Amino acid sequence: MTRAGLAASARPLRLAFAYVVPALLLAWFAGGQMALGRIDAALAVPLLMPGALLLARLVRDDAPRVRWTAFAFAAGGLLLAQLLLHLFLGHRLGAGVVLFASVASCLALSIAGLAVAALLRWRRLLRWPALLLIAILWYAAGQGLLGLSYAAGAADRKPGLAILTGLPLRWQGGGDDLAAMLAAGPSDAPALAALEGRFAVRLVDSLADVHPDEALLVAHPRALAPADLVRLDERARHGGPTVILADALSTWPPPHPLGDPRNPPVTSLLTPLLDHWGITLAAPDPGREGEAPLFTGPGGRKLLLHSAGRFTRLPDGCSAYGDGRAARCRFSSGPHMVWLVGDADMLHDSLWRSPVAAAPWLRRSDNIVWLADVLGGREAAPLLQPVWIG
Repeated sequence: MTRAGLAASARPLRLAFAYVVPALLLAWFAGGQMALGRIDAALAVPLLMPGALLLARLVRDDAPRVRWTAFAFAAGGLLLAQLLLHLFLGHRLGAGVVLFASVASCLALSIAGLAVAALLRWRRLLRWPALLLIAILWYAAGQGLLGLSYAAGAADRKPGLAILTGLPLRWQGGGDDLAAMLAAGPSDAPALAALEGRFAVRLVDSLADVHPDEALLVAHPRALAPADLVRLDERARHGGPTVILADALSTWPPPHPLGDPRNPPVTSLLTPLLDHWGITLAAPDPGREGEAPLFTGPGGRKLLLHSAGRFTRLPDGCSAYGDGRAARCRFSSGPHMVWLVGDADMLHDSLWRSPVAAAPWLRRSDNIVWLADVLGGREAAPLLQPVWIG
């Protein structure tokens, strides 16, 4: 084959980079992959159209065989690049999001090819606004489809969940003015609102108020009475699903002036019970303060913690996760295991909620999803799951 023939054969492959490179860069910087620590191929979907239109414009004068070969190389190249990124950065295939993105990629290229061919007959002054409109409509449709694909279906019946906490999860805002708080009505913390979407939630003041068939979340409570410590010990040995968040150094913003006893405790007040179990919760390592991701549980769930304490001593029957920042313990032959996390700040919305309120699928971590999983929340699994970097 002559040099000219080789160049002509390689042209579709070279042109494919005009689609693959913009798609990868836009997904990384504008799609949220870098900011969220996620390598989901699906996050590229709303931003596929600019590269598709660029490629379609570059091949508009080529023969049909060259055009469609370039489109095939572009779709295949993006698929291969996303698979490699998932394996090397996410350490798992993420077949669902890759398949989703691949189908969308083929659709975007087909639409772009047909649109550019049709716009050749339009006046030049109208072409650019039309191309921009196509990209905007694609972006909006892509975001809407992501919202549907990452959303979990509602359960027919919500299981019960009792929460015992010293954190200000209810009656946010209003300051010290009780009349203003009553007039405004309940203003729940985002974590409580998210859990109420999955459970029939009750906030309780004592373990005596917890029903045997309810799941239990103990989130950095104030000092418990000796009777409640006994009840919590009995619950851990023979009760239902239980998660205990025992924060060695809470950084939850206090809702009242410093020193006000209504503020959350600064450190965990569960030490007597932990000592009874043979567990030691140490303060956060000064060299590892700040946000720290922890991967645990099925499906690569990512917990994002902040200044988390470490369980430096655990009894037999406990398994440590994330360098001791979380532990899963079986204290008896009961059917359920108890999860302990050395951080209650994981409930704060800054560590799990999407930075864009209108796009909840762009969440920063699986904190709430993980809690719902281990506490027995029932909901239909979403079509897509995040693929986290790390």
